[in-house]
Amino acid sequence: MEGNKAVAYKGPGKVEIIDIDYPSFELKDGPGVNPANVGRQVPHGAILKTVATNICGSDQHMVRGRTTAPPDLVLGHEITGEVVEVGPGVEFIKVGDVCSVPFNIACGRCRNCKERKTGVCLNVNPDRPGSAYGYVDMGGWVGGQANYVLVPYADWNLLKFPDKDQAMEKILDLAMLSDIFPTGYHGAVSANVGVGSTVYIAGAGPVGLAAATSAHLLGAAVVIVGDLNSERLAQARSFGCETVDLTKGGPVEQIEQILGVPEVDCAVDAVGFEAKGHGQGAKEAPATVLNSLMDITAAGGALGIPGLYVTGDPGGIDEAAKKGSLSLSLGTGWAKSLSFTTGQCPVMKYNRKLMMAILHDRVHIAKNVNAKPILLDDAPKGYAEFDAGAATKYVLNPNGYLS
Repeated sequence: MEGNKAVAYKGPGKVEIIDIDYPSFELKDGPGVNPANVGRQVPHGAILKTVATNICGSDQHMVRGRTTAPPDLVLGHEITGEVVEVGPGVEFIKVGDVCSVPFNIACGRCRNCKERKTGVCLNVNPDRPGSAYGYVDMGGWVGGQANYVLVPYADWNLLKFPDKDQAMEKILDLAMLSDIFPTGYHGAVSANVGVGSTVYIAGAGPVGLAAATSAHLLGAAVVIVGDLNSERLAQARSFGCETVDLTKGGPVEQIEQILGVPEVDCAVDAVGFEAKGHGQGAKEAPATVLNSLMDITAAGGALGIPGLYVTGDPGGIDEAAKKGSLSLSLGTGWAKSLSFTTGQCPVMKYNRKLMMAILHDRVHIAKNVNAKPILLDDAPKGYAEFDAGAATKYVLNPNGYLS
């Protein structure tokens, strides 16, 4: 049996490389596994040798201790891999296929899956609709920041790349299909970005940069990205975005300087529940982004909200925030007839189209998010640098596929 090393959450601010079992076609007990899922048989699954597995801002929420994630939870929901074994119920996926793994696990059988709402599958997580690899309260499916990972419902979930050699030439771009590219695209689509749109994107982390890339792909006239981090804003400017430096105050005046008016057609929240206020030395103020987006979005516009919000945050700034309750100016949104779309991105709704855009050189997402491969053993360093604000998308390389 082959060895399997993985990145595990050990407590606030700490991750370690640990040894874990090689995957089997059964969900076993372990940190974060819902008891109702223990012993679940997975004859429809495939075991993948990991080609690339990315560090995500959503992982950082757990690593900072801002969720109820238990120690020793194996991390990683952004997975690209080569199939090395399939269960007896797998018909179409074959050993040797190189595939992208949507971060949200879906059965393909329930009502929501049949309606393309794969982010809220009803059958894979006994806690609530929706599931993911290596994530708190998501059913306990083992994370993919490892040498090997089990993917259930493989025929349904896996996106096979048409040509293995072509895929490996563009593998850093294709590695973004598991989460951040579809998530950013979903944010832009949910905000009704189209030809000629003016768009404001809150957050210049990888999801925000993916949303900005997507807005350009969808034909936006002007894409404005706001953040407190100067290096991340420079990364946004590197591919044609306008930027707003929120250390200088709120976005209204800076947007007016760019557009001549103090509002945009649509907006995307790529920050989530750990949002900070505006100005130099701004402190955490979790409703800041949503309230500011309602202020700057034109009446009748829409907000895409792929930024993560949780129902349990031990580090919340007050008792309400610890339960995910924020002081929203909902009256502003109502008065302006704004539309809101929240929740997990249904990755399978978009990933094949975005794959084709990558394969045919319509987009270079890895360059735009500054993707950087690092060894699995360097994951703790990657987490620390990303948490410190590095303008980098760290891609773990557990098995030496990446140059």
